[in-house]
Order: sequence, then structure tokens, then C-alpha cells
Amino acid sequence: MDEKPEAKPMGQLIQIDEARIRDHLGEMVGGTVEEALNAMLDAEADRVCGAGRYERTEGRRDTRAGHYERNLETKAGKVSLKVPKLRRQTFETAIIERYQRRESSVEEALVEMYLAGVSVRRVEDITEAHWGTRVSPSTVSNLNKKI
Repeated sequence: MDEKPEAKPMGQLIQIDEARIRDHLGEMVGGTVEEALNAMLDAEADRVCGAGRYERTEGRRDTRAGHYERNLETKAGKVSLKVPKLRRQTFETAIIERYQRRESSVEEALVEMYLAGVSVRRVEDITEAHWGTRVSPSTVSNLNKKI
């Protein structure tokens, strides 16, 4: 009786959901970018004030007056920035330009897509797929007028 042993399953196969991993990594990168930019804004405000937050020194030139929030579209997605406000002077950061809503590399990518012949409506769809935010056709047209 030469019976062959019955084949037993080796266990469950590991399945990787690439979309979930990509989304999770995107969230982590976006969070890191947001933390880094906010830390840079705080450090710059400390330098302008001449002292750290809540620090009492003789050389202090200004004091904090809270912050306001604004969004910035980056390659890593939309990040929320907490821009410090000062009591005696307007805080102008070197990190981002005043009223800037998109990182310059994002704007350059929009212009390059348009110049490559991608329709304005298609650019709108592509930006939503890549960065999670929809760019209006008028925004693309306004960027192309700047060129």
C-alpha cells in the first residue's frame, strides 16, 4: 500500500493591499511635511521676536499674538500651516510667499502639463488624483498667462 500523503495547505497567503499602503505612506509624508513647515515657521517667528515663545528677555523685540491657519498644496498633498502672528509687526516668512496657496513645483507641474497638450479639464482630474485637491480650469489658465 503505497499511498501518498495528502497535501496539506501551507497556511494562508499574505495579501498586500498596495493602495492602502500608498495612502498610509502619503498620510505619513504629508504629516511630516506639515510638522516640519510649522516648526520652521515657529523658529522664524522666534528669530524675528528675538526670544522664544513665552521667554522673557531684555533683547525681545516683539511678542506673539497667536496664529492663523492656512492651507498649502505641496507634492505631499494639502498641509495645514499655523502661521504665527506678532503684536507690533506683520510676520512675513521666507518659507512661503504671502498669499501663496501652492508650492512652486506644483505650479510648474501644472504649467508643464498644459504645455504638453493636456487639456485644462484633464489637468483638473490629474491634480485630484495625485494631490487630492482639484485645481480649477481658471487657475490653470491664470498660471499659463503668467508664462
